[in-house]
Amino acid sequence: MLTATEQREVVELAREFAKEKIEPFAAEWDRTSHFPREVIDELGKLGFLGMTTPEEYDGMGLDTVTYLLALEEISAADAAIAVSIGIHNAIPTTMLVRHGTPAQKERWLRPMARGELLAGFALSEAEAGSDAASLRAQATRDGKEWVLNGAKAWATNAGTADLMMIMVRTDQPNARRGPKGISTFVVPTDTKGYKAAKPEDKMGLRASNTAGIELNDVRLPADHMLGDEGMGFVYAMEGLDAGRLGIGAQAVGIARRALEHSISYCAERKQFGKAIQDFQAVQFKLADMATRIEAARALSHRVAGRKDAGEDVTMFTSMVKLFASETAMWVTTQAIQLFGGYGYMRDFPVEKLFRDAKVTEIYEGTSEIQRVVIARALRHS
Repeated sequence: MLTATEQREVVELAREFAKEKIEPFAAEWDRTSHFPREVIDELGKLGFLGMTTPEEYDGMGLDTVTYLLALEEISAADAAIAVSIGIHNAIPTTMLVRHGTPAQKERWLRPMARGELLAGFALSEAEAGSDAASLRAQATRDGKEWVLNGAKAWATNAGTADLMMIMVRTDQPNARRGPKGISTFVVPTDTKGYKAAKPEDKMGLRASNTAGIELNDVRLPADHMLGDEGMGFVYAMEGLDAGRLGIGAQAVGIARRALEHSISYCAERKQFGKAIQDFQAVQFKLADMATRIEAARALSHRVAGRKDAGEDVTMFTSMVKLFASETAMWVTTQAIQLFGGYGYMRDFPVEKLFRDAKVTEIYEGTSEIQRVVIARALRHS
């Protein structure tokens, strides 16, 4: 556990880097859909690709609250950069820390933590989104190797990562066993037969690489399977607990930046002879925005503490994802309203924040799926 001073140093480093190396260029990256790998590499050298990796494997070994605070700072500058490093820290890292063999940790986890390798994650398919357990990509044994075939969809870092954690079926095609027939493989992206499709032309997070994946006779040694055969879906859900907390921080960062822009604009913009911040309707809107952001952050940090204490937090991470993402969408909508016609223009920053916020209600489980998870947990509590 970091001291308060150490935590501040990590957060200030993230804030300083974000303000100097990310935010001034974020709008251009968004316009051109440019993935700035050089910036990711710089973050890696500073340790931000190893935030959740134990120190024994060259990571920062941060507690979850500090990790969320750092991710919020990067998200406030550009959520597209935050999601690329958030996925890396949350899901592939969590899987390797919990279920990797010593050899796998040495081979992949240690260089991931040092920023030498960028990792991604592929679970969804075109016909397996919210119903992820219905995925159809298949791995079959061939002697001491596995051969992977199929297609994945909407994978973050698919075309820019050095390795991907990919969920495929290892049961027989005629013996589908739902989640029990799914396994996890570590797939280096230079493996023959791995092909990332053309990057998606997205509404938001345009500087983050999102693409489908084609697996055409991808041949892997047996030691590329992570953990036990048939346990991949369980590992993915564990990773998503961490991932949903990261999305909570991302959403808070987006919302916070929208509020900051709104406060500055309302102090400068004049109508009817005075700054619009002097109108009570505007004051109330800003007050509501600030209150919801603080509530979302507080919930995120409360659940982070429970996670670090070893508690089962699946229901609570769904609450974080649900509340923070809907907060980000609501706050950015209010920000555009406060900016008026200017808010609808790409020359002003709140338009991008609005677009970036939307996907937080969708990926890693839609708001509807989060409500299902919460309701099921309450029913069985």
